Amino acid sequence: MASAKTPPRQPRVPAAKENGGVGGGGVKVEETLSLFKADRFDAQSYVQSKCSLNDKEIRHLCTYLLELKKASAEEMRKSVYANYSAFIQTSKEISDLEGELLSIRNLLSAQASLIHGLAEGVNLDSLDGSEEEVSIPNGVSSTEYREPSELEKWLADYPDLLDVLLAERRVDEVLQALDHGAEVASEAKEMNTLDPYAIISLQNTISRRKQKLADQLAEAACQPSTRGFELRTAVRALKRLGDGPRAHTLLLDAHLQRYQYNTQSLRPSSSSYGGAYTAALSQLVFSAIGQAVSDSLAIFGEESAYTSELVVWASKQTEAFGELVKRHALASSAAAGGLRAAAECVQIALGHCLLLEARGLSLCPVLVKLFGPSVEQAIDANLKRIEENTAALAAADDWVLTYPQTVAHPHGRFASVSGTSAYNYKLSSSAHRFNSMVQDLFDDVGPLLSMHLGSKALEGVYQVFNSYVNMLIKALPNSIDEDTTLEGNTNKIVRIAENEAQQIALLANASMSAEELLPRAAMKLTVSQGENHDDFRRRPSDRQSRHPEQREWKRRLVASVERLKSSFCQQHALDLIFTEEGDTNLAATTYIDMDGNEDEIEWSPSLFFQELFLKLNRMASIAAEMFVGRERFATLLLMKLTETVVLWLSQDQSFWDDIEDGPKPLGCFGLRQFYLDMKFVILFASQGRYLSRNLVRVLNEVISKAMNAFATTGMDPNSVLPEDSWFDEICQEAIERLSGRPRLAAGDRDPNSPTASVSAQSVSSIRSHGSV
Repeated sequence: MASAKTPPRQPRVPAAKENGGVGGGGVKVEETLSLFKADRFDAQSYVQSKCSLNDKEIRHLCTYLLELKKASAEEMRKSVYANYSAFIQTSKEISDLEGELLSIRNLLSAQASLIHGLAEGVNLDSLDGSEEEVSIPNGVSSTEYREPSELEKWLADYPDLLDVLLAERRVDEVLQALDHGAEVASEAKEMNTLDPYAIISLQNTISRRKQKLADQLAEAACQPSTRGFELRTAVRALKRLGDGPRAHTLLLDAHLQRYQYNTQSLRPSSSSYGGAYTAALSQLVFSAIGQAVSDSLAIFGEESAYTSELVVWASKQTEAFGELVKRHALASSAAAGGLRAAAECVQIALGHCLLLEARGLSLCPVLVKLFGPSVEQAIDANLKRIEENTAALAAADDWVLTYPQTVAHPHGRFASVSGTSAYNYKLSSSAHRFNSMVQDLFDDVGPLLSMHLGSKALEGVYQVFNSYVNMLIKALPNSIDEDTTLEGNTNKIVRIAENEAQQIALLANASMSAEELLPRAAMKLTVSQGENHDDFRRRPSDRQSRHPEQREWKRRLVASVERLKSSFCQQHALDLIFTEEGDTNLAATTYIDMDGNEDEIEWSPSLFFQELFLKLNRMASIAAEMFVGRERFATLLLMKLTETVVLWLSQDQSFWDDIEDGPKPLGCFGLRQFYLDMKFVILFASQGRYLSRNLVRVLNEVISKAMNAFATTGMDPNSVLPEDSWFDEICQEAIERLSGRPRLAAGDRDPNSPTASVSAQSVSSIRSHGSV
């Protein structure tokens, strides 16, 4: 901004009435700043042009100026943030220049004193040679007449006094003598008690001795043997001499040299423990930084130039420390997958670093940025090891569920294979190992939440679990899964689960891990220090609402289990429907050929649906033992298997082509047998507590299709079907005969069943509502 002495010409600013005021006009505040940035802007003329405004215009002008002030402050803030590093560098350069200028001034003063001294000597010699000596009474010359004054005597002894004090390194007395000399020079100059040449000589003496003292103090500060008190004294004295930037730099350099000297004896070796090396180095480095912070604040206060240099210096030392830890401790651990060792080194370093935050110095982000890649590398190596170890165990797993054994942890603690003794679920050996390794992974990552590694760990565990589920799918007999092929798991050998118990054990492994063990282990990534132990041991589902990320992660785990469940149900449905030769056990001829053989008919559910009932019964018995306390999962498994079979029937186009358009129509007895089979499915599913609304809907659809096919013969399907009680009686007798259970009334079921609201009578007589 130019001064008021510049010519009064400036751009015209529209008045408030012309532009509708500052608040309502179309001119942006940022654009109007150009008026004040103009080289020819005249502040005096601008103010005078506004003096004729009325009250309203003055208010608008005030608002306008306030907005300009805010815009200017915002522009200044952005400029400071954008150029902070350059500002610090410039400040340091300015400080160095100030020191150099001071040295130049001292040298120039010395040269001027020398020149004046020479000139004075020449003048005195010329006067002695050209003028006669003036005699005074008693024959005494004028040069011998006047006795030197006390000031002149002091002035003659002053340089020697300073030299003696400097030689004896009596710093405080030297400073006092220098201050006294400066006062004498100032008073002599004001009161003319000394001639100009004497004053210049005195000032030169003071300057030279100041420079000598400054060099002496700097040399002492750079000595490794200098104690803390001596260092602070030297720095204070140097600051008192007027060379504050040099004093602050020497203070920081002295602390740097001291801790570098102390670390010379610290040598890491391949056999040494990385945590011990990190702890020793952290103690030395951050103690030195902390002491430097204390000394800087005590001597220089919170002046921005010094605090900026202190922050830059501390960040630089922290980076150097981080590189040492990475090279000697983290690199080898991360490459070998030693996440626990790497995490311990990081914890130690961050712990020492956090102590400095109480002094207003936050250096943890520097370490987090440096250590992040190494810790991530260790996590990736751990995840790969989990996948490889689990695959190796899956190749030899007998798929027999056992309780976890309490084992000694390799680092001295005791834990069950499942991660906690509070929940002892039965799993196979590969699942126990998988959950144990994931538990250790989360234990190691949990203390490093400040590095924001939780999301990476969760995603990595999900990928490894998904790979484990693919191996479980491969363990199913004759199983082919597209996802398994795409993800490259076809080359992994997995032991086949031969019988139903082993195959259900596959589901137990996956479901228990996804729904209970993994979510509970992952809570270590979000448990705050304020949570008590009892709260942590609650079921994960009780706390999932507080952690949306983990809730979504659990949903993805369960989705992977659903893939395994779908493959399981599809495999068993195909085993029921097709023979080993590829023929079908559920053909339309089973119902079409019944008419014409009335004398041979013994009313009972078809053999196919009897086999389905027996299979479901066996699985229900096995699941009851494997899913203790988790009956809902067993119920949903049976429900899905039943739905898979019935859905296949409803979607088998060849079956319905024979029923609806075949050469021989569906007869009365065929319709009755088909209706009996569907009623049988509804009754045993209802009594087994796995009848779902979806299953009822599909059964109603297939019954409706069969009745519509029969209706094309011109007969009413309701007229050829007995009452529902007849079907219920036959179905109940078949259930009793096949299972040996006591007879239950039709529709009896457990009120706690997840399908309790679905009644077995929900199909009750399609006939009474007509065909659908």
